[in-house]
Amino acid sequence: MNTVSHLRNIAIIAHVDHGKTTLVDAILRQLHIAEGDEATQDCLLDSNDLERERGITILSKNVSVLYRGVKINIIDTPGHADFGGQVERVLNMADGVLLLVDAAEGPMPQTRFVLDKALQLGLKPIVVLNKIDKPAERHDSVLNEIFDLFVELGASHDQLDFPILYAAGRDGWAVRDLEQDPRDSILPLLDTLLDFIPAPKLDTGPVQMQITSLDYSDYTGRIGIGRVRRGVLDASQPLALVKCDRSILPCKIRALHIFEGLGQKKTDQVECGELCAVHGIEDVDIGDTLTAIDFPDPLAPIALDAPTLSMVFRINDSPGFGSSGKYLTSRHIRERLYRESQKDVALTFEEVGEGSFKVSGRGVLHLAVLVETMRREGYELTISRPRVIIRIITGVRHEPVETLLVDVPDECTGPVIENVGRRQGVMDRMHTAGGRTTMEFTIPTRGLIGLRTKIVTATSGEAIFHHRFLRYDPMRNNLSQRLNGVLLSMDNGRAAAYALDGLQNRGFFFIDPGDTCYEGQIVGEHSKDSDLVVNVQRGKKLTNMRASGSDRKLAVAPAVRLSLEEALEYINDDELVEATPDAVRLRKFFLTEVERKRRRDHDWTHAG
Repeated sequence: MNTVSHLRNIAIIAHVDHGKTTLVDAILRQLHIAEGDEATQDCLLDSNDLERERGITILSKNVSVLYRGVKINIIDTPGHADFGGQVERVLNMADGVLLLVDAAEGPMPQTRFVLDKALQLGLKPIVVLNKIDKPAERHDSVLNEIFDLFVELGASHDQLDFPILYAAGRDGWAVRDLEQDPRDSILPLLDTLLDFIPAPKLDTGPVQMQITSLDYSDYTGRIGIGRVRRGVLDASQPLALVKCDRSILPCKIRALHIFEGLGQKKTDQVECGELCAVHGIEDVDIGDTLTAIDFPDPLAPIALDAPTLSMVFRINDSPGFGSSGKYLTSRHIRERLYRESQKDVALTFEEVGEGSFKVSGRGVLHLAVLVETMRREGYELTISRPRVIIRIITGVRHEPVETLLVDVPDECTGPVIENVGRRQGVMDRMHTAGGRTTMEFTIPTRGLIGLRTKIVTATSGEAIFHHRFLRYDPMRNNLSQRLNGVLLSMDNGRAAAYALDGLQNRGFFFIDPGDTCYEGQIVGEHSKDSDLVVNVQRGKKLTNMRASGSDRKLAVAPAVRLSLEEALEYINDDELVEATPDAVRLRKFFLTEVERKRRRDHDWTHAG
């Protein structure tokens, strides 16, 4: 079969923070795709604020470069497990993969998962050992680990014969021979790519294109992104959209775009093997196939992993409702969730009550990024504690189980094993090298909620913590929630330094003097296992008399500020996180003590 020799499609896969986006930056700069202000920026493909702040890729990106007369479509994929739903699909658009591995850390859980998918698809791999300039690099050992991983995943002989490059993406160089080649250019990577990655096969039959990724536009609706597998896709021709259930819908393309540089270029036709974005087709979904209307020939459906975690998004009914946001009603929240579900198929939602929506996704970070985005856009909402999604299999309740990998200094292994053991985690293996120990556990997803914070605290910030969905197992025993109770505000008003100073022996606070609080807001953590209602608004009584020794010097400890993910993992079942444009607060579901007592009495009566 002939090939489209002037085209290459390659996906870059790696674990989070192994340097995918930085490596692409170097390619774009040295080929002068990024110029002017763009050339001075880091992580060019991390285009939204959250990606830049967190230093992770959240959304899969497509860019193209022209090198030696060949157009190379590069697909930058997320490395975090919570966004792995995108990686599984975009691999269908590639003919080869660039496997990027940190020369010090070696292959990690997400590396294993994505590489397994790529090998099953028969993609040709190129291995790049990145960050080779690290003092702790151990490229020989890491290369052996990678080869063992390929063998373990059942790679073919052709896939095992992978080329190896050594790179420092931050400095913009890659070499085949670490001892002799000059370290001054990233272009040897592109030369290797053209020499080893096969060109797309040319199939001249009736047009056939499968949708593997989605985007959304307020003007044209859903945008289907995929690869033309056969024939030529013509925007002027009527087409058929074959759904995953094999129903056939006639359709017409409103606009057709191919990827060029950092952006897109409008076109009328797309050749076989090329990647493109299709605008204007209603109800297009992942796995659907665009075919000729007189020859509907669908491709095999794409299997998608189901969500494993859910939260309830509610309207904000706190006393400060509407003080900083502009999108406040359930209609606003419903419309925003609908728009998000149109482009993120790993996320689903359903209305579960007036003003309440059950939103399901791949993990706490996946849903926390959505909440943070909505908060910055001007939405106000409250969110419940994350809950795992239970399945009934042959009459038995099953829960999601994950593989957890923790990398810590040798002296910190005890606290890690103790904390994971409390969450019913079981150690599968332990490996020690270079003063650090890597431990792999199997643990229920329930046990992961709030575990990261505990492990990072117990290891003084030294732990590297990664997890990946494994399977569904029969439900285990109940896991304990937070051990300590909380401090609750008794009234509405600003917190006084005098009151906080006098209450410091009761626990620690999430608020500073001068912060506005309301009744039922969680203002701190109690030192005991019960909740305590406190008066944080109480000020010092003033008189015109001054007595020697009656005044005390105020020394209020700084507040503990929880991030959005930490707040979601911290709360119990009867608590909520309030997210507004100007603050993230914690509160009880029932704000007044009377309501909470009535609820406790009701639960006790029914339990009896």
